[in-house]
Amino acid sequence: MTSSIRLALTLAVSLAIVPAAFAAPPTKTGKTDKGNVLTDAKGMTLYTFDKDADGKSACNGPCATNWPVLKAEATDAPGDGYTIIARDDGSRQWAYKGKPLYTFAKDQKPGDITGDGFLNGAWHLAMP
Repeated sequence: MTSSIRLALTLAVSLAIVPAAFAAPPTKTGKTDKGNVLTDAKGMTLYTFDKDADGKSACNGPCATNWPVLKAEATDAPGDGYTIIARDDGSRQWAYKGKPLYTFAKDQKPGDITGDGFLNGAWHLAMP
C-alpha cells in the first residue's frame, strides 16, 4: 500500500471517530432540593425505575405516558456511561449506567422532583 493511500485511510478513519468522541452527553446536570440530578435538554429532572433490568425498560404503554422516555435518535452514539436501549415499540431510549432514563409527566418546571419515590419508592432521581 502506498503512503498516500495509507494517509487517506488514516484520515478517513480519524474523521469517522472524532464526532463520536466529542458527542455531547444526552443529559445535563441540574440542581434540586435533593441535590444535583441528571436532566434532559430542557432542564427537566430524569428518573430511573426499579423494575427495569439488564438494560431493558419495563415501563411501556400507560406507564410510558406518565413517564416519558429520554428518546435517543438513530444518529446518537453511546459513550461516557450512556448507552442506548431498544424499547418494545422499536424506539430507542437513553440509559445511564445501564438504567433507562425517564421524565415525569407531572413535573411542571425544571427543578421539580415530584416523581421521586413514586410507586412505593420504585422511581428514583437519576444522579450524576
